[in-house]
Amino acid sequence: MAMTIPDGAVLIPIDVQRGFDAPSWGRRNNPAMEENGLALLAAWRRTGRPVIHVRHDSVEPGSSLAPDTPGNAFRPGFDPRPGEPLVTKSVNAAFIGTDLDLRLRRSGARTLVLFGISTDMCVSTSVRVAANLGYSVLVAGDACACFDLPDGRGGTVAAEDVHRAHLATLGFEFARVLDTAEILAALTA
Repeated sequence: MAMTIPDGAVLIPIDVQRGFDAPSWGRRNNPAMEENGLALLAAWRRTGRPVIHVRHDSVEPGSSLAPDTPGNAFRPGFDPRPGEPLVTKSVNAAFIGTDLDLRLRRSGARTLVLFGISTDMCVSTSVRVAANLGYSVLVAGDACACFDLPDGRGGTVAAEDVHRAHLATLGFEFARVLDTAEILAALTA
């Protein structure tokens, strides 16, 4: 039996912002993240399913994601449309210090589909909290991206390895990790 995605499933793009292009973030993996994320947004809008956007409004001095800076803006095509709520946060988890959980519970949402930047930080943290709050969570793994990380010993962990490890952890314990094509197929099943 093919997987289906409920009509009320909420798509939650996480921090798809221009500020992640700043050189301070370093090398990023998955150049297809934007294309896949835009495909998900288009499908959700076409089928009338709900979308709630999440934006990181950094409170860190000098952050490329600070409010009122060019980097705080969404990447092309990812701006909320009229009627699509925006939740702003200043920590990794989209549920902490926001009304996201309240919005979802009031709407009766049980299934969430998340994607965005970065796989290992705000996406992973939001997925973990969502699962702990009792939501059924899907992650569009190929619509997420992250960056090379210092390993704390003078070396670097490649973004591809960070991405793969975090998706594996999320898939093992917190969510079902799928590719965009699988999610799009499930929308029409």
